[in-house]
Amino acid sequence: MASFRKVGQYWQYRVRYRTDVGEWKEISKCGFKTKKAAQEHARQREMLDTTEIDGSRMNLGTYLMQWLEIYVVDKRKLNTVKTYRHVLEKHIIPELGMMQLGEIKPMRYQNFLDSVIERGFSPETARRVHTPFRMAMEQAVVNGYISKNPASHAKITKKTVKKLKFLQPELIPEVLEFLYERSYGLGIYFEALFESGMRKGECSGIELDDINWNDNTIRIDDSYNYNATKAEKKMDGVKTSASERTIVMREDYMKKLKTYVKYRMEKRTLIGALYNTDNNFVFGRDDGTPFPKSTLYNAYKAAMEHISHELLPIHSTRHTHAVMFLEAGVTMKEVQERLGHGSIQITSDIYSHVTRKMENKSIEKFDEYMQKKSAK
Repeated sequence: MASFRKVGQYWQYRVRYRTDVGEWKEISKCGFKTKKAAQEHARQREMLDTTEIDGSRMNLGTYLMQWLEIYVVDKRKLNTVKTYRHVLEKHIIPELGMMQLGEIKPMRYQNFLDSVIERGFSPETARRVHTPFRMAMEQAVVNGYISKNPASHAKITKKTVKKLKFLQPELIPEVLEFLYERSYGLGIYFEALFESGMRKGECSGIELDDINWNDNTIRIDDSYNYNATKAEKKMDGVKTSASERTIVMREDYMKKLKTYVKYRMEKRTLIGALYNTDNNFVFGRDDGTPFPKSTLYNAYKAAMEHISHELLPIHSTRHTHAVMFLEAGVTMKEVQERLGHGSIQITSDIYSHVTRKMENKSIEKFDEYMQKKSAK
């Protein structure tokens, strides 16, 4: 007897059968684009003399979706669950889902991973595809379905890094002057981005308890999720464990921020019951809620137009901060920790051209020095 259900965008069937010793077993298979295709395959399966199969013959698509539900859902952050589900349904199952677990060999998987890059996706996307698959295959080893993880030694091919979009540091004062004139709250918000390298969601999610006025530090342990639906939590943690960090800020900025916080507290008293008390957000509108995504976008867009500059994403403030730090002589490791990157490799890949520029300047200075020595 077969049953059918939809798992994500794909159909799955389950066939129950009795073994030679009289025990009831079940076979399931996922990855069918239509219910009709699942029904046809189930009928073929029911016609076979079904005997008990080992784990290596389990359908990969079925296993991956079961792994997601058992080992990821309710055990990891909501955004992580959504990312893994998207990767499985959009990348892995359409390409490999109809294969059996035991058929996935290292070379086959490496070819698949290479194809992700060849289709125009970035190495970072390839890493997002690779991570859940590697974890799922490791669990399959633990469960005894396969003997070795086919993804354990896979390599992600590097791709030429796109031109980094950041604002030349000398343009920042003019941008901030425009934003402060537009709104003091927007001005100090964007100045925080330039001063810290925080992500937009991290900055919007800062609460009063995250600030240490004595040490001039801001703790990042949560993030405001602008993409959350009404049913999802707006505050759902930072991107990765490495993103949890404490950022030391310049004293001049912290003095300015303290004045702004006092203003916010006065507004809270005046607004009274209409003030949003769910969170003590440092930045945002006068009613205590964060700036809307559209407000931030329009403000930054207007600032770029004001200085006759190409339109840059708000994320460019993060790159701008990193570039300033590197040009100031700060090590790549320190930049990695300040930005909250999971590894120094990510930081190096993104800002490699900046370090090359600095190396060129260094060798020019060295060459100038050596020529002066030779002239004596």
